[in-house]
Amino acid sequence: MPFSFRRASYAGLGALIALAVPAATQAVAQETKPAAAAPAPEAAKPFDPKTVIATVNGQPITEADLELALGDLDQQFARLPAEQRRAAALSATIEIQLLAAEAQAKGLDKDPEFQRRMKFLQERALHSAVVESEVSKKITDEQIRARYDKEMADTPPVNEVHARHILVKTKEEAEAVIKQLDGGAKFEDIAKEKSTDAGSGTNGGDLGFFGPGQMVPEFEKAAFALDVGKYTEQPVQSQFGWHVIKVEDKRTQQPPAFEQVKDQVRSLLVRDNYFALVKSLRGAAKVDVADPELKKAVDAMEQQK
Repeated sequence: MPFSFRRASYAGLGALIALAVPAATQAVAQETKPAAAAPAPEAAKPFDPKTVIATVNGQPITEADLELALGDLDQQFARLPAEQRRAAALSATIEIQLLAAEAQAKGLDKDPEFQRRMKFLQERALHSAVVESEVSKKITDEQIRARYDKEMADTPPVNEVHARHILVKTKEEAEAVIKQLDGGAKFEDIAKEKSTDAGSGTNGGDLGFFGPGQMVPEFEKAAFALDVGKYTEQPVQSQFGWHVIKVEDKRTQQPPAFEQVKDQVRSLLVRDNYFALVKSLRGAAKVDVADPELKKAVDAMEQQK
């Protein structure tokens, strides 16, 4: 298909939000129904986080430790059957404790580079904790709905056109197509026979509905100018060749349903509230950047948030 399709989207809701916050604060679980033949998943059994499930050289591994490992190493276990993940997490935890003890025995925990890394990891974990408690958990369903309503109210209606086209190489070929249509030939039949756009040609030239910005300008202008049921009386030239266009229908694009974009709206709120918190903290902090060029770059980045 030789056209530049770009799906029209509502302001702020069209793309996933790339936030400078931990992935855990952005991810939103999406529930899916199991296949009809699949058994219902077994409910998670309650457990005492203090229960010791293993020891390594006398050091306990508790249920809480295992849950932490399951969460932290989730990507590594993703391909394992559910019933094997718990055993895999325990095995990994045992390995981690054994090698950590070996590292301490060799004094690696005293290495300055290691201590710098530990400080960074601790700060990163604290960063995640405050985002979770002060940003993510404080967002309510009422706030999400209010933001959705605001986005919808601020979004102007978008008109869409359902069109067909026949694409040929020369103006003369396009003029011949128009003469055939004037003589009563069926648009779909000519498209299947003559259109060089194989993608739509096999479907009678059908392009479906599209909105502003989804077609090359010449094509878009001609299509939106046509009345429903009419075709272009003159060939339309674009970078792809010569078009004969027919409009089948027009409509106003329907906004996405609340449930369809609820997770994205929540992400918008997480982003906004996160940056508001950061701005507040930075405003009360003394931050000095020694390198003038680096400071300039950082300041420019901060202004874009």
